[in-house]
Amino acid sequence: MRIDAVTLFPEWVDQLEQFGVVGRGLREQRLTLATWNPRDHAVRADRRIDDRPYGGGPGMVMQATPLSTTLAAIRRDRGDDGAPVVLMSPAGERFDHAWASRLAASPGFVVVCGRYEGIDQRFVDSEVDIELSIGDYVLSGGELPAMTVIDAVARLQTGVLGDARSAAEDSFAVSGLDHPHYTRPPVIDGPQGQVPDVLLSGDHAAIARWREKRALGLTWLRRPGLLAELALSERQVGLLQEFIAEQDAD
Repeated sequence: MRIDAVTLFPEWVDQLEQFGVVGRGLREQRLTLATWNPRDHAVRADRRIDDRPYGGGPGMVMQATPLSTTLAAIRRDRGDDGAPVVLMSPAGERFDHAWASRLAASPGFVVVCGRYEGIDQRFVDSEVDIELSIGDYVLSGGELPAMTVIDAVARLQTGVLGDARSAAEDSFAVSGLDHPHYTRPPVIDGPQGQVPDVLLSGDHAAIARWREKRALGLTWLRRPGLLAELALSERQVGLLQEFIAEQDAD
C-alpha cells in the first residue's frame, strides 16, 4: 500500500516513520508513505499558497491551483492508479473502524491536510473523493487527523503488528469497545487491586466468555449509541443481559 500526504509540514508527517509499530511497518516497507508540500508548486515567487477569502472575513484560504498541481504530480508519480483523494475536514463523514478497514483494503490513497481558514471549494469539488473527520472539534490543520488515519490504516496491513490477532481483536473490530486488560503482578494494594480470578484460571473458554461480556458491557455503559449499531447475536444479547443484571445487583 502507498499513502501520499499533501501537507505544508511534510517533516511532521514524516515523523510517523520514527516511532512505534507504524514506523516499523514503514521502515520494513509493509506500506510506503510519501509527503508533498504544495509550496513546491506555488505560482507565486514567495511560495505562498493562501490568499484572502472572497466576501471578506477573517483568516486565509488555501488556493486551488497549487493543490491541483501537487495532486497532478502525485498521480504522475503513482502512475495514475486511481487512488482516491481524501480530505480531512470537519464537514466530512466520521472516520471509524469501518473506514479504516475500507482504506486498508485499497491499494492506497492520497490524503490532503488543510490549513488556515479552509481550502478553495473549487479544489474540493473537482479533486476530492472522500471527506473524513475524526471528531467534532477544530484543530489548527489536517496533519494530526491525517496521521490518525494513516496510523489506523497501517495497523491493518499484514505484518505491521507483531501478532495479527491484535488487529482482529482491537476495539471496534468485533464488538465495540475492548475488554479490560491486566498484567503482572496479580495483586496491587490489597483485594481491590486483584486480577479477576477467571483470568488466572487457565480456562480459555471461560476467559473468552468473560472478555466478550465485559467488552459488550463496557460499550453499553460508555457508548450506548455505538452498541445500537451492532448486530448482536442471541448469545451476545444473553451476555449483555447477564452483565446488566450483575450491575443491578452491585
